[in-house]
Amino acid sequence: MIRIKTKEQIDGIRLSCKALARLFKQLTPRVKPGVTTKELDDFCVEYIKSIGGVPAWYAENFPGAACISINEEVIHGIPSKKKIVQEGDLVSLDIGIDLNGYISDSCVTVPVGKVSPERAQLLKVTTDCLYAGIAACQAGKRVNAISRAVYDLARQYKYGVVYEYCGHGVGLKVHEEPNIPNVPERGAPNPRLVPGMVIAIEPMINLGTADVKTRADGWTVVSADKSCSCHMEHTVAIFEDHTEILTQLAPGEV
Repeated sequence: MIRIKTKEQIDGIRLSCKALARLFKQLTPRVKPGVTTKELDDFCVEYIKSIGGVPAWYAENFPGAACISINEEVIHGIPSKKKIVQEGDLVSLDIGIDLNGYISDSCVTVPVGKVSPERAQLLKVTTDCLYAGIAACQAGKRVNAISRAVYDLARQYKYGVVYEYCGHGVGLKVHEEPNIPNVPERGAPNPRLVPGMVIAIEPMINLGTADVKTRADGWTVVSADKSCSCHMEHTVAIFEDHTEILTQLAPGEV
């Protein structure tokens, strides 16, 4: 069942999303060579605790406040004292906050120092895919419009578009209906987008194959050919006449 949110619920989700955007503003400058992913996760834990929230992934039994995935790791990288960020890495930070029962969800991929031209292009295109998907997310259209916008742009560069994982409804739980695929699938559910829907749009794009596999830890998903991956995500709310990016601070907003 797709949950249509009330104004009051969207207001609560927005507060959670703004808090998450502020966390990213403080966190991303800390992604530097030599830092461990556990140190980054510890910062997230302390920040979320300081605002009276709870890391949303705890409800999913994930062992961390942030999924921190590096290079060929697509999603669900487990924070570790042994995983050290290096110059030239692409580091994806996928974080959610439960603030008073309202869930936010966003991911930012950070280039560490000077990255290779191919990784820089992958980051730019994945970011462009995210905003193309958001532009297609309008009341009256269908989910497939988002999928098509993401997929068509990524395929112009012959990138692999991850199909085994996708975006989703969010706000009252971490994962809600509907699924928001990044690959348009014939015969897949294709509900109409209506005011009151809150969804997470999250392109996951690989330099090589679209195929992925899960490591022995049961969480970390990597590209099957070990090619570099990039992941970008925003939570958005759909209104009659516009779509609002909730996990984004307005110019001058602190």
